[in-house]
Order: sequence, then C-alpha cells, then structure tokens
Amino acid sequence: MALDTTALRELARDLGIGTDYWGFDGTQKNVADDTLRKVVAALGHRVETDEDLAAVRAERERAPWRRTLPPVTVLREDHESSIPVHVDHGTGVSVHLRLESGARWDLHQIDDFTPPFDLDGTLRGRARFHLPSGLPLGWHRVVAETSAGIEEADVVVTPARLRVHEQLGSRRAYGLQAQLYSVRSDRSWGIGDLGDMRDLAAISGARHGADFLLVNPLHASYPTAPVEPSPYLPVTRRFMSPLYLRIEDVPEMRDLPPFARQRIALLRSEVAPWNERTDRLERDEVFTAKMKALEELYAVPRTAGRQALFDAYRLREGQGLEDFATWSAIAEKLRGTQDAVLKDLDDRTVEQARIELADRIEFHAWVQWLLDEQQSAAQAAALASGMRIGVMHDLAVGVEQVGADSWRLRHALATGVGVGAPADQYNQQGQNWDQPPWHPEGLRDVAYRPWRDMLRSLMRHAGALRIDHVLGLFRLWWIPEGNIAADGAYVFYDHDAMVGILALEAHRSNTLVVGEDLGTFEPWVRDYLSDRGILGTSILWFEYDHDGKPLPPEHYRELCMASVNTHDLPPTAGYLAGDHVTLRHQLGLLERDLAEEQATDAAGREEVLDVLRAEGLLAAGADIEDTVIALHRHLARTPSLLLVVSLVDCVGERRIQNQPGTDEEYPNWRIPLADDQEQPVTIDDLATDPRTARLLTAVREALAGS
Repeated sequence: MALDTTALRELARDLGIGTDYWGFDGTQKNVADDTLRKVVAALGHRVETDEDLAAVRAERERAPWRRTLPPVTVLREDHESSIPVHVDHGTGVSVHLRLESGARWDLHQIDDFTPPFDLDGTLRGRARFHLPSGLPLGWHRVVAETSAGIEEADVVVTPARLRVHEQLGSRRAYGLQAQLYSVRSDRSWGIGDLGDMRDLAAISGARHGADFLLVNPLHASYPTAPVEPSPYLPVTRRFMSPLYLRIEDVPEMRDLPPFARQRIALLRSEVAPWNERTDRLERDEVFTAKMKALEELYAVPRTAGRQALFDAYRLREGQGLEDFATWSAIAEKLRGTQDAVLKDLDDRTVEQARIELADRIEFHAWVQWLLDEQQSAAQAAALASGMRIGVMHDLAVGVEQVGADSWRLRHALATGVGVGAPADQYNQQGQNWDQPPWHPEGLRDVAYRPWRDMLRSLMRHAGALRIDHVLGLFRLWWIPEGNIAADGAYVFYDHDAMVGILALEAHRSNTLVVGEDLGTFEPWVRDYLSDRGILGTSILWFEYDHDGKPLPPEHYRELCMASVNTHDLPPTAGYLAGDHVTLRHQLGLLERDLAEEQATDAAGREEVLDVLRAEGLLAAGADIEDTVIALHRHLARTPSLLLVVSLVDCVGERRIQNQPGTDEEYPNWRIPLADDQEQPVTIDDLATDPRTARLLTAVREALAGS
C-alpha cells in the first residue's frame, strides 16, 4: 500500500522533525518526502506503508504507560513542574526525592484526571506528583514506592541563569584565539602542544593583559596514524589527543635511564626541525614519535604518590575512561587490518580485549591522566599570569562515524545520518560534516548523562568553554546517507534540558560559556540563550542591521564574544584582499559568477570600512596593519563583554586555516603560524614581536577608554 505522505509529514512533526524551514535567502523550503522517511527511520521507525505509520503511532502512545517513571525530569530552579507516575490501576504509590546531599524531600500528589489506559489487557493509571520551585540545584533521584517494588529516575534541577560572567564586573575582557597545533616553540615536536598553550597563555596575560586564551578543540583522534587533521572531527569529545602532550613535562622523565632518555631525544630530533616549516604541518610522524616516547615513559615505575594520583583519576573518570581506553587499545590493534570489526564492535570482542589488552588499556588511561595534569598546569599558569578567565576550551559539534563515542554512546546516537548545515551565503551547496547526531529520545533515555559527563571533563580545567554550533542544542540538520548536504531536515531537541544541564555543570565548575550562534537560526534562540546566561558570538563582517547596513557598534549584543574573524574565514589581511572568494572559485564552491561574487564581497567590505572612516578610526590610504588595528578599535566600541583577537591577525598571517565544504582539496587545519612573509612565528617570538604588541596594545587601550 502506498504511503500517505500527509500522515508521514504529521508523524515527522510529532517526532520533532521539521517538514519545512527558512533558507538563508529568506524563502520557505519544504523537505522532500523521501528525506523525511529516511530521517524517521534514523529515529528508529521504519515506515514504508500506512500500516507502518499506524504501528508507530500506536507504540508511541503505549510507551509512556510501560514506564513507572520518565527516565529523567529536567527543570529550572525557579519553575514548578510535576512527574507522571504510571502504576496498575488502583495501586497506591508514594513518591519522594533523594537529594544529592542525601536528604529526603517528600512529594505531594496533585490532580491528574487522565483515564486509565489498557496496556495489553492490564489497566494502567497515572498519578502525578508536584515538583515545587526552589529545589536545590543538582542531580537528584526520584523514588516511587508501590506494593510491587521501588523505581527510581533522575531529577535534574538547573540554574535559571548562569552568572559566571558577572564575576568580570564592569571591566570587559579580551583574549587571544589560536589554533594550538599551529603555534610552535623551540621546545615543540613540530606541533603546538600543552606546554606551548601554557606559555602562550602566560605571555598573553603577563605581557599583554589578556584575560583568556581560546584554543581549538583538543579532542582525541584515532590512536594510530593517519591522524585526522580536523580538530572538529574527533573520535571522542570527552578525552584528549596525545598529540598535545609535552613529553618533557611528564614527571617520569626525571627517572628515565640514560639510554631511554637518548631514545626520546632521538625521536624528537627527527621531528623538531619541522618547527621551522611554514608550508604544512605533519601530524602523523609527530604523533607516532610521541607515542613511542610515551611507551618509554610508561615503562618507568611510578612512585607510590604518582600511582595514587593515577588511581584517583581513573576512579573519578569512571567507566567512561575505561571504555575509551578499551576502544583505543582495540583500534590500535585492528585499525587498517580489520576496519569492519572496528565499525561493528561486538560485546564479545570488547570483553576479550579487556582481558588480553589490559596493559594497553591502562596505557591509554595513563596518557589521558598526563593530559589532564598538563591541562591543569596550563590553566594555573594562565591565572597566575593575571588572566581573569584563563583557557577557553572548544567543544566540537560531533564525532567520527566510527570512533570511541560512536561505539560507547551508540544507544544515544542516531545511525544512517550525518550532521551538517543547509546552504548559506558562504557555502551555497550546504555542508555535510558526516557526524552521528544525538538521538533526542535515546539521549533522554540515558538521562542526558553522556552530555553531562562530557561537559564535566571539558570544564574541569577551563575558565571558559566555547560551544561550536550551539544552535545544535535546539536543532540539528540531519542528512541521510546518500543524500547531498542540502537535502536534509532539521531535527529538534529538548533545548530546555540540554541548555539547563550545560548551565548546571558550568555553574558548578565556575566556567563561563560562549555559544557560537552563527548561521541560520530562529530569532528567539539568541534571546533564550542570553536569558540563560550563555554568551553569543558576533563576527564583525556578519553583523548587519534590519536595513542591511553594518551594525553600529553600540547596537552589538552585550552578552557575547565579538571578533573580527573566525577560523572559517581567512585572517583579516586575507579577507581584506578577497582571498576567500578567489579560493572558493578555484575549488568550485561558488554558484555565482566570480566577478559578481567579488564585486558583492568587495562592496560589503567597503561598507564596513566606510563606517570606520566615519568614526575617524581609519585614515585614507591606510595600510593592512593599520586597517586591522582600526577594525579592532571599532569592536572595542561595542558593549560586548568579551573581545577576542585572532593570533593570525597579530602576526600578519594571510592564509585561511579551514575552507568549509572541502576535504583534501585544500590543506585544512595544516597551516603553521607564519607572518606576512610566510616566516615562522614561535611562542618566544610573540613575547617581543612589535606587530603583536601594537595590535594588542591598541585593543587594551581602546577597551580601557570605552
């Protein structure tokens, strides 16, 4: 029987799938029926006929009645709520909260006139219990007691508003943003590392009065080469890449025997010359060398104190760490030879690995402990240098289709689809990041604990956290396998729960949160995030008023982080020259004629520069460096709480780090930091670089005078 497409679209909407959306061009677009059917299937409902539709609807009606309690209830501290409790009709039930503190909070039953439901011949009734406002913040347990037994579930009380940013007071903050891997020192192994991050934070704070350092995501990739160059396509978002370890800072180095120390020195000597390269970064050889060095260090017996700290770390990170380390040991063994097994990892293989690969599992857990220690040291150095915030870490949108998280969190992720973005003015063919999205109901069924645990790990040694594509907490663009990027649909999430838990964990760790809220979104979303105390993002070139004119600085949002550019655009010197348009033309990413695109882009830039001229910030005939300084002084006139300066703008770099919509067509995420003459710029150079000092001094003085 043919599928009733009207009924299909109704079911899709009931499941939280958008059947239409507004494009960047201001037109409303309908999602194709076949795309909807595929997205419905990715949510776990195969619908080919009208009978399938009816069966899905019937099961969705029955599902709540099977549970005594919902898997989780998330509420704001200033809101009242209630919990439905399903029991056999006529059965008595008492309900209370067991608070995190251990205290008991009895809940009172309120009216619920829902009639009993016939579930497979058994009448089920619904009682409802009141959750008052003013409950303590935290992860509590609701306990329902009946004659048949006891059932429990999570109740999460979240802050009405995150207030960490208020600690900055009336003095606005500025910082640097850097792609850490691209910023080397004489002590690096060809790739910027956590030692470099510590030193860059110290120099920025002590020499230039910066308050924070924003770095790219440091998430882990595969445990063997080749290493995925994109920091936004990891195998896990909770744990870190060993690529960023500073080998010489591992305490066990002091106890190495001479011959082992010589082996490590030889390993470094093979890759250290690449610190001088400016054409391309080589991750694979560096990663391989560091892993060999770590094996030498792992063989050193740990002191009793060091072992106690390692044990405490494993206990704190719990099963999540053990699972990641287990997956890493398996991937290390199978990758490249048995990829099919790695893709469909079964329980028998995993349990066998926990026994046979126990030492390698401990090794990978130990490496994560070292990374945790070096992160802690970097944040401590940042604060000691005078920074008020410190390191701002970055959370990627998602993970690899085959990876630690896609295996470990498989029950909370959707399959058969990838995350991306519909067409916009900068990527007119759309984008497919090919990452499995959270399954809205699957994530709810595990009480959002994977989201919570990931946030806790990321925030432990962070003064702030940037959430890439924060709009994904509201909706994500799902692209079914085999579809082009533009042929997808939005799937909606319980943003109250996602944002609430984010606010709770940030409150507990005293972490400021910035959401990258660029792209296509519904207007109310920014207001909602602001009301919850989540900062937004403003990029100078993208900010326009309702008349299509550059937004006056005084009209920028206060609760946001403003910058001149982003890693998906060229450094300002390249942007002013229109390099991004030329590159997109060369890569076949434009849908309009090159001359037309260049003219439109140049006109937009001149509109912004005209504003600077009118403000008296930009003189006629100003050179590139003066223009870059003027653009940042312009941003300093905004009320935005945070102002971030790209490190590439400090040194005159012109090359883009990432061209969206490309893979191997452009060396994305492989461009070392260099100046306008493509000469390497090291961490130590930055301490005395006059160009860097001029820009950062101008920003600091402009903020002080605003």
